[in-house]
Amino acid sequence: MYKIVFLRHGESIWNKKNFFTGWTDVDLSQHGIEEAKEAAKRLKEEGYTFDLAYTSVLVRATHTLDIVLDEMDLKDIEIRQSWRLNERHYGALQGLNKAETAKKHGEKQVFKWRRDYSTPPPALDKDDKRYPGNPDNPNYELYKDLDDNLIPTTECLKDTVARVLPYWHDEIVPQIKNGRKILISAHGNSLRALIKYLDNVPEDEISHLDIPTGIPLIYELNEDLKPIKHYYLASEEELEAEINKVKQQGKLK
Repeated sequence: MYKIVFLRHGESIWNKKNFFTGWTDVDLSQHGIEEAKEAAKRLKEEGYTFDLAYTSVLVRATHTLDIVLDEMDLKDIEIRQSWRLNERHYGALQGLNKAETAKKHGEKQVFKWRRDYSTPPPALDKDDKRYPGNPDNPNYELYKDLDDNLIPTTECLKDTVARVLPYWHDEIVPQIKNGRKILISAHGNSLRALIKYLDNVPEDEISHLDIPTGIPLIYELNEDLKPIKHYYLASEEELEAEINKVKQQGKLK
């Protein structure tokens, strides 16, 4: 049996403001920092340790990982970063308040943009400073060596699955089979992409899967890397409360 730990980054500054974030590179809020510390405490108390960690290139995920490894006295383990583990790109919605967008376009439309498997939000123009391939983007250096065709102007979850799974199969799976103890610090939608694949979740059901910030999610896999079971390191009451917070995003206040 193999175990792998997924962790959605702690609350970010834009999570707190209820903004669409996507590939915008914003750091953790103070609450997010505390969530990362609490995640480390839970993992340590349950006897987890790691010798390899994966994360995206976005600071809210990398900062979460840094805090967790520091709190667990694992600062020297190997870390591998990839843009393929980035959050879903929210296109022209990035930087907009979710509740205000729901007021303008309706909750159903916003839910569709946020969660429909194959409906992306409105795309960015490539001359928009929010486009990661634009030299005027503050984080252009992170993506300047990528083929322009790989840099999204918007994404639905289907697109996210398409970029995450090659990294899972080519990079992460061989390390699992080699017996590495792995932690993945990533994002709500990049983790949903992996969960959809592992649990074979139907397209019409994955839109209702909510992943709370800062709570470790454990997957136990058999020798064929098929899930045996999965569980969060949290009580049912706490998990329900945190998931409900995620559900309230994109609704009228």
